[in-house]
Amino acid sequence: METKASSLSPSQNAKPPIVARPTTKDRDFLNHLESYLAKRDGVDKLLKISRYATKIILASSAVPETLPLHRRLKSFESSVGASRKAFRLGKFVQDVNALRNSCFDSREELILAVIAYGGEGLYYFVEQFVWLAKSGLIDSKHSRNLQKISAWAEFIGYVGSISLKLRDLKRIEAEEACLSATIEIAVVRGESCIEEHAQMRKLSEKKLMKRLSIVQDLADGLMALADIRGGKGRLSAPLLISSAGLLSALISTHKNWLSC
Repeated sequence: METKASSLSPSQNAKPPIVARPTTKDRDFLNHLESYLAKRDGVDKLLKISRYATKIILASSAVPETLPLHRRLKSFESSVGASRKAFRLGKFVQDVNALRNSCFDSREELILAVIAYGGEGLYYFVEQFVWLAKSGLIDSKHSRNLQKISAWAEFIGYVGSISLKLRDLKRIEAEEACLSATIEIAVVRGESCIEEHAQMRKLSEKKLMKRLSIVQDLADGLMALADIRGGKGRLSAPLLISSAGLLSALISTHKNWLSC
């Protein structure tokens, strides 16, 4: 008996051609936007941009407090802040999985990862209860203590995250130096190094994104520190904190846009 595969024509047996996924630059803008908005982080960062842009307007006194627009902007900022907390439901799971799936080269790296992922995971976990307190399901008297725990966990998480990313940055720079030496040798010998130049461009892009990520963590860490200190001190000035929030949101939006 002939098998089912042998009864098919060559065209039916042939594998469908592999279609290369278009790069970010080649993708249709609206399709790309749809993919971006389908992600939780995509919508959350757009809300973050709108919130901190509003906070900058309020902190700069561009709109006098006597105008009705000032009250509307303040109400809008508060509403968006509460809405963003709803996007953190269950988000702590991604930190648990990131820690579980990571490989570490040293004990020091393991400790830093536990601090980074553990701090951020605890922050997202506690933020769920902060949202429930703000929405009225939990007695609001617990809100202050929950926010304090949340801020400390977030700040500790950023300390670990920045430390890990600085280590990653050193590795990238070491790879760049090694590759640069390889290219120089190839040039002296008159050999082609097209592949090495392509790798160098990728490393440069990777280094830029890592640096942006560190800047983002520093900005978010500054906001967490302001929450810990209750808005007191020079580093807790409303305009400075609002600007840090907007900078963090823009960097995160850029990274998420490139990754989706």
